[in-house]
Amino acid sequence: MKCSALFSLTLLLAGNINAQQKNITLEDIWKSGTFRASGVYGLSTMKDGVHYSAFGNTDKDAFILRYEYAKDSKPDTLLKESDLKVDGKVITIDNYSFSPDESRILISSETDQIYRHSTRENYYVYDRKTKTAVAVAKGEKQMYGTFSPDGNKVAFVRDNNIFIKELINGKETQVTNDGKFNSIINGATDWVHEEEFAFSVAYSWSPDSKKIAYYKFDESNVKEFSFNEFNNQLYPTEYKFKYPKAGEANSIVTIHTYDIASGKDKLMDIGKETDQYIPRIKWTIDPNVLSIVRMNRYQNKLDLMMTNASTGSTNIVYSESNEKFIDIHEGEGDYVFFTADGKNFLIQSEKDGFNHLYLFDMSGKLVNQITKGNWDVVELKGIDEKTKTLFYIASETTATEKDIYSIKLDGSGKKKLSAEKGTHAPEFSSGMKYYIDIFSSANTPHTYSIVNAEGKPVRVLENNSALAAKLKEYNMSPKELFMFKTTEGVELNAWMIKPANFDKNKKYPVFLTFYGGPGRNMVNNSFDGRDYYWHQMLAQKGYIVMCVDNRGTLYRGAEFKKSTYKQLGKLEVADQIETAKYLGTLPFVDKTRIGTFGWSYGGYLSSLCITKGADYFKTAIAVAPVTNWRYYDNIYTERFMSLPQENASGYDDNSPINHVKLLKGKYLLIHGSGDDNVHVQNTMEMVSALVAANKQFDLFIYPDKNHSIYGGNTRLHLYNKMTDFIINNL
Repeated sequence: MKCSALFSLTLLLAGNINAQQKNITLEDIWKSGTFRASGVYGLSTMKDGVHYSAFGNTDKDAFILRYEYAKDSKPDTLLKESDLKVDGKVITIDNYSFSPDESRILISSETDQIYRHSTRENYYVYDRKTKTAVAVAKGEKQMYGTFSPDGNKVAFVRDNNIFIKELINGKETQVTNDGKFNSIINGATDWVHEEEFAFSVAYSWSPDSKKIAYYKFDESNVKEFSFNEFNNQLYPTEYKFKYPKAGEANSIVTIHTYDIASGKDKLMDIGKETDQYIPRIKWTIDPNVLSIVRMNRYQNKLDLMMTNASTGSTNIVYSESNEKFIDIHEGEGDYVFFTADGKNFLIQSEKDGFNHLYLFDMSGKLVNQITKGNWDVVELKGIDEKTKTLFYIASETTATEKDIYSIKLDGSGKKKLSAEKGTHAPEFSSGMKYYIDIFSSANTPHTYSIVNAEGKPVRVLENNSALAAKLKEYNMSPKELFMFKTTEGVELNAWMIKPANFDKNKKYPVFLTFYGGPGRNMVNNSFDGRDYYWHQMLAQKGYIVMCVDNRGTLYRGAEFKKSTYKQLGKLEVADQIETAKYLGTLPFVDKTRIGTFGWSYGGYLSSLCITKGADYFKTAIAVAPVTNWRYYDNIYTERFMSLPQENASGYDDNSPINHVKLLKGKYLLIHGSGDDNVHVQNTMEMVSALVAANKQFDLFIYPDKNHSIYGGNTRLHLYNKMTDFIINNL
């Protein structure tokens, strides 16, 4: 009996041990790949609308494969990496694109990242018929290679000049000759346009392949910013680049067309004003008509111009003004979309208070407003020209979710295609008959499904079931989305992760994370990947983790989004203080132990919380923060703040540098010394102010790291440092 009882007890204990769920470690997140998700990569729709291509790989080889949308059939192999050889050398495939007739594939290889969107690589063209590849160019790496519409040429940028390679005879033509680093750029953008207008390829083929339209940036009068690059060298080198700060001179931008047959270059008439922006150019269906979007420096007036590409003459067909600002790159789609019949164009506008789609004829006469309501369109995905049906993403039900809709061009027949509550990011086929829906929700990793244009599921490509099963082994708490109302009557979206084994009778510290700035929401019904796992790890250690989207964030209409105009930081920090007050009313929160964390704009806001909000927050971590808007670039800053010469108090009243005397709690500053975006100058000036005020703080600099602070063990080190700071101080 004693032996049997002991044996039974042993089995019981073993069962309890096996049933115990694991806790997450930072090594799981940043080193071992424990929670690595599966996906479908290199997606590209093919011209027939029946097939799509994607990357595939084995341990020994990589492939570009062709699949059918409608059937789960064995894919065709379009290209094996081991067969891609030039001069006997196997070429690795970083990315690819097809020629319009899909007889050739443009391969990018040996890619180097420059800034956020820009890269430099070597290009190769693979001929699918002959199964041979050739290098597009020799010598230095190239940028922004694209096929001509007839598929017989490739244009690219090298050394700030545009080149054309003819694939039939191998002839290379240099389109521009005046390119010079930190002086003249042709066919690519300067730093600030790339970062703030979200594009880097600054040229475009005409539909008939006879012309190239391109930008020329003259940055001669733009001031340089520099930082040291250490790179384990005995003597650091200095990197200099043109960076226009708020109130300072910009590049002078001109738009040109180059006629390939004659070799003639024509300057387009964009007006006599040079202190302005050209955030978009796009060819119409007519190969001699180029559309140009022009904005004033304040970014509160916009003109859409139709330009004769041969003569350079322009005609304004649409204008819009706003008392605050116009944000043309809401979502990821083009500003203007031309119908295939050449009769109409579509744009997005917030003119009625919400971001909606409008249809105009080519003369600029309004045909009709397509979408209407107190909600925002996020992105136009395309049009089925045969049925006159367009497809778009909208946050109609709530700002925290994105759904897929279809609607007729006349505004009738609106239909919601997506069923699951969460975030949908569709990639449509040519002809809009199918789309690959990339979906996730707050606690569900991404799934990839093929859906037809009626919203009917066809098949699942990847559901990350292995990852979902893995997550069940860990001690997880659900992320809960909700809203609360501040004492000012403002409703704010939020999410919360409570500690594992939550006890409502205990009081917990709160780790408050946010971004809070224009253009980005963090309270989303979508899966956050590595951030999700870090937050779960903190919850396992006994912290409530919470996030709030304050005023100034997206998808709640223009009034909410633009409420922070000319006073960045004021309402945002007020809303985060209101969050602390709200938390103080919850019986399970220790209101004396609320800490904040943010990166970039979030670092700026976190720095304000620990200074202006010192009575409410015990700790703050600020990674790569802006500490004074005078130090940041002019396109972004002036859009929301106007010029510092005209709004000095708006710049200074909410700069953390000017509030360091209020600091009471523990403050950790982190920055990469090679940050080309938010310069380490911001942190150094904050350090100077803190020292002058005799305030103690913690500081860590990552040598040569940019705004993202990554590479090797960097992220593991960074998150160890932040986690230790939280545990020791909150």
